Amino acid sequence: MKRLPALHFAAALILFGAVSADAADTINTQGPTVRVEKLAGGLDHPWAVEVLPDGAYLVTERPGRMRIIRDGKLSEPIGNVPKVSARGQGGLMDVALAPDFATSRKLYFTAAIAKAQGSGTEAFSATLSRDEKRLDAVTPVFTMRRFTSGNIQYGSRIAIAPDGTLFISVGDRGDRDRSQDWQDDAGSIIHINADGSIPADNPFKEDKALPEIWSKGHRNPQGITFDTKDGKLYTVEHGARGGDEINQLEAGKNYGWPIITYGRDYSGAEIGEGTAKKGLEQPLYYWDPSIAPGALAIYRGAMFPEWDGDFIVAALKFQLLSRLQRDESGAFVAEERLFEGEYGRIRDVIVAPDGALLMVTDEDDGALLRISRAEADNG
Repeated sequence: MKRLPALHFAAALILFGAVSADAADTINTQGPTVRVEKLAGGLDHPWAVEVLPDGAYLVTERPGRMRIIRDGKLSEPIGNVPKVSARGQGGLMDVALAPDFATSRKLYFTAAIAKAQGSGTEAFSATLSRDEKRLDAVTPVFTMRRFTSGNIQYGSRIAIAPDGTLFISVGDRGDRDRSQDWQDDAGSIIHINADGSIPADNPFKEDKALPEIWSKGHRNPQGITFDTKDGKLYTVEHGARGGDEINQLEAGKNYGWPIITYGRDYSGAEIGEGTAKKGLEQPLYYWDPSIAPGALAIYRGAMFPEWDGDFIVAALKFQLLSRLQRDESGAFVAEERLFEGEYGRIRDVIVAPDGALLMVTDEDDGALLRISRAEADNG
């Protein structure tokens, strides 16, 4: 594994001046020319987006609201969302539609929840009512076992496996040593059935590690997704000062934090024992300096065939999308940085059913944006 030099991309615009998402922008990339369209604004720190079967959008807002965007109109908040701990990095976070959502109306979401001991990451299942005004049958399916004070590093993305089981990322909650405690959910990837029970293929029993743990040694994984082509599972996770990582997840593996890392403490001090140690996994890719990754998508879509298999990473710090290109062996060979500093902190990115990219901006006046192929490249 080696760190690759970034091929920085300065967005070239049809019009001069600052980019505004109030109207569609046409932007050149290293490949296709793209169109960036604002589908909705006025969102309060949106965290995640999903596409409903009829093409409308379901969005979460960190203060504790879910809304639907249909035909450019923002719905009233959906009722019966649990009270969340909207402090620091906490609040209402990811949402994922069940594979059979079109008939079952079932979805999953994560949140920071407060209890007497502090706060922690919790995941819920629910059904969206037919009139889309409320959640029904709201049920916790995972609650991290140790709640603590502090309001950072909850992790909190969901990936649904082909068999319907859930993979949920949980950060170290700002206490790095928790990532190496196998009796603690913090700093882990959790694997559960849709009802919260433990899958038979999980790697651990209670005596060796908590049975819900799939992998350990993670700092703050805020992106997790399957590659639909080969079924492999990947995360993108925050480092400290540098050391943001992409990892391929395997059952029972230890990904090293904080024993090994390519980053440093915010003070500048070294962390752990270096960048490698026997028995600990190396990242597939890392960034230094950090880009503060918010989400990960692997492009498999019809709209941008030249991006097939590329990793698309939402970044908060430099307000960009990082497009990582891979060769035939799967190794990363180049990075293109899109929209740097133009639209705000990008929290989520997904591939829509039509192959467009959707992203939300983590701002007081956050937006839902759609990236599609410009008409000039359609023919």
